[in-house]
Amino acid sequence: MSVDSTAGGAPGPRIETTKPSLWTKVSYGFGAVAFGVKDNGFSYFLLIFYSQVIGLDARLVGLALTISLLVDAFFDPILGYWSDNLRSKWGRRHPFMYAAAVPIAATYFLLWSPPQGWEDFHLFLYLLGLSIVVRMLISVYEIPSTALAPELTDDYDERSSLQAYRSYFGWTGGNAMSVFNFIVLFPLFATAAIPNGQFNPEAYRTYGMIASGLLLFSVLASSIGTHSRIMHLKPAPPKRRLSPLIVFKEIFETLSNRSFLALFISAIFGSVAGGLSAALAFYFYTYFWDFSTQQSGLITSGVFVSAILGAVLAPIVSRTIGKKKGAIIIGLIAFLGSPMPIVLRLMGVLPDNSSPLVFWFVFFTTMIDVGLIICFQILAASMMADLVEQAEIKTGRRSEGIFFAASAFIRKVVGGLGLTAATFVLTVAGLQAGADPSQVSDETLFRLGLFYVPVILALWMTMLAVMMTYTITRDGHEANLRTLAEMKGKEGDGGDD
Repeated sequence: MSVDSTAGGAPGPRIETTKPSLWTKVSYGFGAVAFGVKDNGFSYFLLIFYSQVIGLDARLVGLALTISLLVDAFFDPILGYWSDNLRSKWGRRHPFMYAAAVPIAATYFLLWSPPQGWEDFHLFLYLLGLSIVVRMLISVYEIPSTALAPELTDDYDERSSLQAYRSYFGWTGGNAMSVFNFIVLFPLFATAAIPNGQFNPEAYRTYGMIASGLLLFSVLASSIGTHSRIMHLKPAPPKRRLSPLIVFKEIFETLSNRSFLALFISAIFGSVAGGLSAALAFYFYTYFWDFSTQQSGLITSGVFVSAILGAVLAPIVSRTIGKKKGAIIIGLIAFLGSPMPIVLRLMGVLPDNSSPLVFWFVFFTTMIDVGLIICFQILAASMMADLVEQAEIKTGRRSEGIFFAASAFIRKVVGGLGLTAATFVLTVAGLQAGADPSQVSDETLFRLGLFYVPVILALWMTMLAVMMTYTITRDGHEANLRTLAEMKGKEGDGGDD
C-alpha cells in the first residue's frame, strides 16, 4: 500500500507501507487467547474457587489477588523497556514469547490444584506466590507480543485490522472458557454429594488442565506463526552501557508525549468505568432486571456476536473517518447507550420485568453496545501503536514495548478503583450484601439505577473529553513515516544533506 499525503494535506514523496498477510494477522491475533483465558479465570472463577470451594477466607483471597496485581503492574514498564532493547538472533520480542510458554501452562495448572489440608496462612502464600508468577509470566509473553503490532505494519489502517484480530480472539477465547465451564464442565461434575458442580474442586482441576493446554497452544501458535516475520522487524538499538538512572530517564523521555498522555489519562477514567460496570453487571441482571441465571448466561454468550461486530467495524471506521474521530463517535454512541435501558426503566418507559420484552431488549442492546465498546478499544489500541513513530523522531529509539507496558500498567493499577466505586454505589443505594432479590424494595432498586447512571456517564464522558487532546491523524502519521524515512536516508548518506 502507498500513501502520498503529509500532515498538512500537501502532496509528499511516495511512502511504501507494509501490509501483513492474513496468516500473520490470524497468528498475531490468536495469541490474545492466552490473555483472555487467564483474565477470565482471574476475574470470574479464582475468588469463588479459593473462598467457596477450597475454604480460604475471602479477605485473604482478595488480598492475594490485589498484591499480585500491583507487583505485576510495576514489573510491566521494566519488561517493556527490556523487550525494546533485547538483542538476539530471534529479535526483540520472540525470545520472551517462547520462554514464557511452558512456565505459563505449568503454573496456571498448579494455581487450580492447591494442596489439600493446608491451613489458611499456607494456602494464602500458595495463592499469592502462584498468582504473582502467573501474572508476571503472562506479562512476559503478552507485552512483547502486543508490541509486535507497530512492527508488523506501519500502515495506519492495517494496524487497526491487526488489533481487530487481537481483540476478537481475546474476547472470544476468554468468554468461551466461561461458557464451557457453565454449560459443560460444572454440570459434568455435579454429584449426589455436590449437586452444583461449580463447588466441586475436581471441576476446577479439570478446568486448570484444559485452560493450561489452551494457554500453551495459544502462545506457541502465535510465536511460531509470526516467527517468519522476525527478519523484517525493527532491530534493537546498538549495544550500550545502561544504568537504572538511564533506564528510567529513557522511559520518562519516551512517555512524555502529549498524545500518549491523552491516552494514558483517558485510560485511567476508562479503567475505573470498566471496573464499575463489570462489578455491577450481575447486580443489575439479578436485582434490577430480575433475570434468572440462564438468562444472565445467555446475555454473556452474546459476547461472541459482540466480538465479531467490534472486530469487523473497527477497520471500517479507521478507513472511513479515522481512528480518533471514529473512537470518539463510536464511544459516544456506546457509552451513552450502555445505561439507556436503566434510564428507560427509571422513566417508566419499559414494561414490568415479567414481560419477555424486557429481557430481549436488554439482551440485544447489551450485545450491540459491547460490540461498539470492543470497536472503541480496538481503535484506542491502534492509536497507541501510532505513537511509536512520533516517539522515535523525538528520541531516536523504537519503544513499542514501553507504550504497551504503560497501557497495561494503568489498567492494572486503577482497575480496582472501579470495584471501590461499585461498593460506593451499592452503599448509597442501600442494597445489602447477600440480599434476596425478592426482598429488595423498588425504592432501593430505583436508587441503584439513579446513582449508577450519572457516575458511569461522568467517567466515560471525561475519558472521551481527554482523548480529544490526542493529536495524531492519518496525515500526521504519514508525515511521521516520511520524516523517519528522510532521517534514515541521511544516516545512509553519512549525515550529508
